[in-house]
Amino acid sequence: MSVAPMPRSGFQAMIGASDVTLDRMTRYEALLIKWQKAINLVGPKTLDDIWTRHFLDSAQFWRHVPIGARVLVDVGSGGGFPGLVLAALAADPVIGRVGIEIHLVESDQRKATFLREAARMMELSNVTIHAQRIERLTALVADVVTARACAPLGQLLEWTAPMLMKGALGLFAKGAHADDEIAAVSGHQIDRIISASDPSGCLLLVRWLTPPRKLPEAGEMPEGRNHDATA
Repeated sequence: MSVAPMPRSGFQAMIGASDVTLDRMTRYEALLIKWQKAINLVGPKTLDDIWTRHFLDSAQFWRHVPIGARVLVDVGSGGGFPGLVLAALAADPVIGRVGIEIHLVESDQRKATFLREAARMMELSNVTIHAQRIERLTALVADVVTARACAPLGQLLEWTAPMLMKGALGLFAKGAHADDEIAAVSGHQIDRIISASDPSGCLLLVRWLTPPRKLPEAGEMPEGRNHDATA
């Protein structure tokens, strides 16, 4: 039996967002449908239920963004999920938080152009678009790193390792085969939370457990070396 698409009011009630955010998301929806005709931003079959399949699925990340987080990096943003939705919630006058920077990383130039236009139409000043691969953004430091429908978990952990090693929290949406992906990796604390938009999916909360090799401080002898230079 098919389930009726979620109405805008249902999304607003579940998330607790203001009318300001609802208006922004409505503009986002219209632009997404318009651009989808030229660029494959989302699966065509999901267009009939954007508010559940994409907006709610992305908005559920927000409750897991730690209080005090200042920089959020979204990897493989594509059509803006979850990054652009999180930017709208961060700017919400009711449930938002002032001062959070949202960085959307998308190497596809056409999709990056869409993201810029969407951020402009939604009047979001907290968004920065990086039209390049995440591997090149070595100087980007994050408190939270997110990804949805981007790559297998092992690949995501490799891409985001520089941020996770410095203490960032990873929030990654996964589908029905999440357990197989989790079993294939090690060195991380991974908590699994059932998805609010699809019970067969989940949200993974990932923290780096394997400590990086300690480099010697200036003037300090490397480990394993005798500190007595005459020995």
